[in-house]
Amino acid sequence: MIANTLPKDPYSIVITGVGGQGNVMASRVLANMLVKKGFYVTIGETFGASQRGGSVMSHIRVSGSSVWSPQIPSGKAHLVVALEPIEAIRVLARYGNPEVKVLSNVRPIYPAGVIAGEATYPDEQEIRNILEKHTAKYWLVKATEEAVKLGNPILANIMMVGATVAIGDLPLSREDFIGAMSLIFSGEKMETNIKAFDLGSSLTKG
Repeated sequence: MIANTLPKDPYSIVITGVGGQGNVMASRVLANMLVKKGFYVTIGETFGASQRGGSVMSHIRVSGSSVWSPQIPSGKAHLVVALEPIEAIRVLARYGNPEVKVLSNVRPIYPAGVIAGEATYPDEQEIRNILEKHTAKYWLVKATEEAVKLGNPILANIMMVGATVAIGDLPLSREDFIGAMSLIFSGEKMETNIKAFDLGSSLTKG
């Protein structure tokens, strides 16, 4: 058991996106950071119909005192981290509540129905209106746009980890990220991921 520095215990996080965005990687990195900090962490994952393009959702439950079921009960999420904005709204419909916070990438990935002209995709203002109405606080960030500047759009997932830490609900730091990532990468890849984390941390400021 550690000194509890979480806003709630358990603190329940949903990380969501679509296949190919690196959602699972982001979830594992964040979970590893929390485990190294001494928290009890459980992860549950669900995948859409297709590996690339289908919905991907990870439940992360964090506690300072005990292990919890990986499944977040309906209406009980504390933080939703979305790599794709419509996925944030999907999660809110089931797991949202008046106190939930949402951090979402603004770059849409259009489903087949939208591409075929059979459905419409809400514009950014419509998405903001929904988040304004159904969250305690939200951030829309240009993670993919910044990741492209680093040379690889997949780095948006690491930027979202940096932005999540910067929100301040979790007792995590840049040093915790470096410690967790050093188990996976070294050299140039490590440097690139640190740059992505730092850029992500700056996206929720100002």
